[in-house]
Amino acid sequence: MSLERTFIPYGAYWSTPFCKWQGRLAGEHSMKLAAGVVRSAAGEGRLRPERLDGIVLGTTVMQRQSFYGAPWLAGMIGADRLTGPTISQACATSAAIVASAALQIEAGQRECVLAIACDRTSNGPHVYYPDPSGPGALGKAENPVWDNFNRDPFAGNAMIETAENVAREAGITREEQDAMALLRSEQYQAALADDRAFQKRYMMPVVLNAGKKNEQVVDRDEGVFGTTAEGLARLKPVQEGGTVTFGTQTYPADGNAGVVLCTREAAARLAIRSGVTVQVLGFGSARAKKGFMPMAVVPAARQALDAAGVAIADCAVVKTHNPFAVNDVYLCRELALEPAKVNRYGSPLVYGHPQAPTGLRAMVELIEELVERGGGLGLFTGCAAGDTAMAVVFRVG
Repeated sequence: MSLERTFIPYGAYWSTPFCKWQGRLAGEHSMKLAAGVVRSAAGEGRLRPERLDGIVLGTTVMQRQSFYGAPWLAGMIGADRLTGPTISQACATSAAIVASAALQIEAGQRECVLAIACDRTSNGPHVYYPDPSGPGALGKAENPVWDNFNRDPFAGNAMIETAENVAREAGITREEQDAMALLRSEQYQAALADDRAFQKRYMMPVVLNAGKKNEQVVDRDEGVFGTTAEGLARLKPVQEGGTVTFGTQTYPADGNAGVVLCTREAAARLAIRSGVTVQVLGFGSARAKKGFMPMAVVPAARQALDAAGVAIADCAVVKTHNPFAVNDVYLCRELALEPAKVNRYGSPLVYGHPQAPTGLRAMVELIEELVERGGGLGLFTGCAAGDTAMAVVFRVG
């Protein structure tokens, strides 16, 4: 389905820094933190809550009272007349909330929707499921973050095993993965040039209030490590006999991101800078065969491109959610992409993986890259749990 009515006001989007697992955001309630960032965005002119008539929340790691979802977040930002769904689709959550908002606009149900994604993988919940039929009526426990990283109940494998499966079947070597990880690290350094000029175009600092005398500002990513070819070569594979190392996979993190989606007319009124149009053209979703998650990014990308009526060769910018370097090696091979032209300012492989907001930050960066280039078409694609992926196509004019 080609989208015709869905636009993003230029500048009406943001991401916080992403902080490593158990880092400086580890003690913050992800929804309360996101609400504070939305209020800051409103103060900067990136958002006008009074113009919104809908909200979509994406979150995957439950926290206290997150049962109340999007309506609670709307209340916290002073827009307590708003309601909308709360969506959880693992690391495809960002693309899912963009698609949900877009379909509401295309159907004429909403004019201006806030899509917000937040997660805290640190200090996740520990869940106990009662089981009266168990021995001694003992129940079963689950750590939703860690246990689900380590076992897909359908495929029966850990996420890292899906990368190993694709590497083995597609003949992706350890050396190719190391080279991709090194390239992505070098590309991220470009986002830090000129005192982080690129990141400052969209990144919202987070203020942590631990008392007036202890106020802290988190204004940059935390957890990005220095990467060299020699350092990558020294790392041992995580699994015996495997090819994926801790240098060629991402790491859990905390953070949030947001974007406003609306009609063309509303986008023109709300844009921070006139003369720039950002349009959502289409999206796609796909599922790979059991246990081969990184492969799903390719059919999802093709579906989104077909829906938008464009070809991959037409796309000036390609961004990915790449929990493993294997993802990008496979994508570039299958779509005949030059690796250096993908993820030019880094990617989640480098700056971390807070799940729900991961893809949304990549989409925000995609828009800013297109603006920097003077416009054009862009593709985002990223995999998710359950051997799935989603993709979105944008046009900046």
